[in-house]
Amino acid sequence: MASARRQLGYVSSLITQGVPLMTYGTATGGVGSPTAVTISSIDYQYLTFTSTGTLTITKAGLFDVLLCGGGGGGGSVPQANNRGGGGGAGGMVREIVYLDANVTVTVGGGGAAVSLGSGSTIGGTSPSATVDNISALGGGWGGYRTGDNSLRPSAGGCGGGGGGSQTGTTGAVSIGAQGFGGADEASSIGGGGGGAGAAGSGGNGGAGIDVAGFIGGSALFKCGGGGGGAVTTPGTGGSSIGGNGGNNANGSAASANTASGGGGASDNAGNTGRVGGAGGSGIVYIRWRV
Repeated sequence: MASARRQLGYVSSLITQGVPLMTYGTATGGVGSPTAVTISSIDYQYLTFTSTGTLTITKAGLFDVLLCGGGGGGGSVPQANNRGGGGGAGGMVREIVYLDANVTVTVGGGGAAVSLGSGSTIGGTSPSATVDNISALGGGWGGYRTGDNSLRPSAGGCGGGGGGSQTGTTGAVSIGAQGFGGADEASSIGGGGGGAGAAGSGGNGGAGIDVAGFIGGSALFKCGGGGGGAVTTPGTGGSSIGGNGGNNANGSAASANTASGGGGASDNAGNTGRVGGAGGSGIVYIRWRV
């Protein structure tokens, strides 16, 4: 742990009330060498972590961090005439932190789909992403139905969408203002999972957020909600990165390092059950001014 760290909150200036002027540090770690980029006429270098590793501090100072938690899994359905809700995206957190010693950067994997069948183990929210004492929460799972009981979706960085049948469940909320909540289950479609940029809407997953403002380059969205499963037209994943809902099919998984929710399943024809898609693993960016 850093011996003299201070979480500052994300600000554009290097001066906050009660905090002295400090300069940016430098570091190594993550995938490859630091990438140079200019954003709004300011030169930066940044590192990308797609899995857990060590941030090696080569010069103590300030660092901008952008964390995306792992996405939640989509809801599964164990019997006919059921729809699963889309998984919520992982939460997104942006802060400035002072570091003077090496720290572990944790990148959470995506949450597995909620298990099928009565009495089965229900998966929890997906893992978070962390840098020092800053965390982005994992997304909530999508709701589903087993027998005569509906399982409510769970809250998380972004909330999961509701699932069920004639008596559906309401979408879950975001925790800690890291994103948005999931949509309610309707009569023919599971609710979309919440995204970091918007709530789930009907069966569609909530939008993610473009991180190009932090790392430069072309538009690159992270933290989209998963789409809900449906009888006719399933929901789509938020910002085209969340998993899509299934139509009498399994929900699709979100891609790795998108921090997005998995799609909910749908079973319309009396099959033995369909499985929701897994959430996408998280990602962490760390940058400094040069």
